[in-house]
Amino acid sequence: MSHSYCIRRRQKGLHLTFEEREELEYVVTQNRRARKSERLTQSQMAQRMGVSKATISRELKRGRVILVDSELREFVSYSAMVAQDDYDYHATAKGAQLKIGANKALAERIEALIVDEGYSPYATVQRLREEGWSQDDSLHWRTLYHYIEKGVFERLEKCHLPRKGKTSKRRYTRIQRRIRDPHAKRIDDRPEQANDRSVFGHWEMDCMESGKGKSRACLLVLVERHTRKTLVFKMRAQTQKEVQSVLDRLEKKLGARRFREMFLSITVDNGSEFLDWRSLECSSASQRNIKRTAVYFCHPYHSWERGTNEQVNGHLRRFIPKGCDIAQFSQRQITEIARWLNAYPRKILGGRSANHLAPHDLLVFA
Repeated sequence: MSHSYCIRRRQKGLHLTFEEREELEYVVTQNRRARKSERLTQSQMAQRMGVSKATISRELKRGRVILVDSELREFVSYSAMVAQDDYDYHATAKGAQLKIGANKALAERIEALIVDEGYSPYATVQRLREEGWSQDDSLHWRTLYHYIEKGVFERLEKCHLPRKGKTSKRRYTRIQRRIRDPHAKRIDDRPEQANDRSVFGHWEMDCMESGKGKSRACLLVLVERHTRKTLVFKMRAQTQKEVQSVLDRLEKKLGARRFREMFLSITVDNGSEFLDWRSLECSSASQRNIKRTAVYFCHPYHSWERGTNEQVNGHLRRFIPKGCDIAQFSQRQITEIARWLNAYPRKILGGRSANHLAPHDLLVFA
């Protein structure tokens, strides 16, 4: 074996890669086959690899294996695979210790909030702060997600998360835009204060249907854009008459003037139940056709223009799954779900709930 070799300049502080370990294995194998006078010392191996002698010494111990030659004689050699497996095993101990490691009570409380009460990791962290857990035991919600993925908890897994740990990709399709009523107000005409969510009173409205082949019962869901306050009403059918009846009852309970102050605008999709927008805008408490709100229509197939509504519908589906018969749920049960949702800590609200920000006279509805 020749002593002519290249001296590599290697950046300090880097661990050996698997490719470098394979190269060292080749050097060790060739070194054994060479004459004793031509064999490389550990210092020469280190110089060739561009590392210190101590690194080579530790690496040879890490990958030390006993092999047998053709004459059944044992000899000591080096295996890159054995060394890499040992390195990977010890690398699992890297990083900070689990914040939750010695606090079983905190772990059980987190499991109860997510598994039993349906909280997300972010909402769980906010609830723990409200309950007065010490600052030393506090967790960041991203850390909580990381612990769930690593399987730190006994009975908490990704399947217990609100969206089961799945992320959805938006699908874009080409559509032909049509306006059914040329006199209807489009979302482009909506005031800027509704677009930037700067004031209370601008709502989004949608219907949640029962499963196919089930009853005609459905839910009317209203979500306020500024506070995310949610109102949910059960309807016998998805019709214009039922939608108008819900708004009329709501106006009667609040009073005509208060309703106009709290419902400055309502943004809806192009469903047939919202086509009679003139009746929805007209107050039922006056004979003079006084407007009680303004109804704006989204563009067809643009559900993201009512993103808040869609997010809330996703939360409601955790309690009322798709395909079920909404007629099986009473209005009291639906109101309890809405109350849970309005008390739910929201990241977009800085950890506060909709009830912290919404007017108190809406608390009677949810």
